[in-house]
Amino acid sequence: MNAEPVSAPVDTVSAGPYPSIEDRLPGSRDEQFQEFVTHVGPYLLRVALLLSGDRNHAEDLLQTTFERTYRSWKRAYRTDPRAYARKILVNLRIDRWRGTRREVPTAPDALPEHPLPGHADTVDDRNEVIRALAQLPLAQRRVVVLRHLLDLTEAETAGELAISIGTVKSHNARALARLRTLLTEGRQ
Repeated sequence: MNAEPVSAPVDTVSAGPYPSIEDRLPGSRDEQFQEFVTHVGPYLLRVALLLSGDRNHAEDLLQTTFERTYRSWKRAYRTDPRAYARKILVNLRIDRWRGTRREVPTAPDALPEHPLPGHADTVDDRNEVIRALAQLPLAQRRVVVLRHLLDLTEAETAGELAISIGTVKSHNARALARLRTLLTEGRQ
């Protein structure tokens, strides 16, 4: 697998909210969608990178997400297009995971151990967190990404993943315990 280093800054995953319906510019469907892609595309790419662990896979997920969002643009535009597209993205990742249950998104040792010269220590920390996330089971990784990197509530996470709040809590607790262990081992 030809995996590029994951370069989604962990601390900048949240993008500002997409403008409310009142603030959106009137225009043709294509103009509205182009504005949406420009504004929300980088955010959705970071989410896809965190969920998949592989840049090529993330870009494929994003392309399919945009295609499906465009087909349902009237419905998406009336509500919250950003949340609508994120839900599509998460569901696509779940569907692809179900089709290839034994898939390992990116082998942890395939990610670079050391950043390119000139990068700050934050790049090391970010890559270490991404490597640790890649070692979590997929269900736990999805919960951690939605809860902690996208700042969704337990109820919102449960709704996005179509699981119970109790399942969100247990996946979250197990994932955080495993991440603590992995990150502590990596620093020793």
